[in-house]
Amino acid sequence: MTQIEQLQQAIRDLHGFKSTHHKSVVVNEMYQGSPLWNGTVEVFQIHGHPRAGFAYAWSYEDDEHRPQYVAVLGIAPVNSAEDAVRAYVVADTVRKSK
Repeated sequence: MTQIEQLQQAIRDLHGFKSTHHKSVVVNEMYQGSPLWNGTVEVFQIHGHPRAGFAYAWSYEDDEHRPQYVAVLGIAPVNSAEDAVRAYVVADTVRKSK
């Protein structure tokens, strides 16, 4: 299974929708002059969602070197790959602080 297919599967598993790959976007998110997140976000067109036209997805390895998949729906205020990364970083930070 290709990386794109794995991300499409993650979108189906997490959100229940089929998707078509649209494009790849390199995101270099900085915070107070330091790199916060750098990588490629894959943008997918979502089929059948009443509000989201796109999903933004990527993968990373966790501390145990297991692949983790992220899929953020493009619902305001998430309107870009950069917005999706910011939303995920904030949500992940909140989750880890609990």
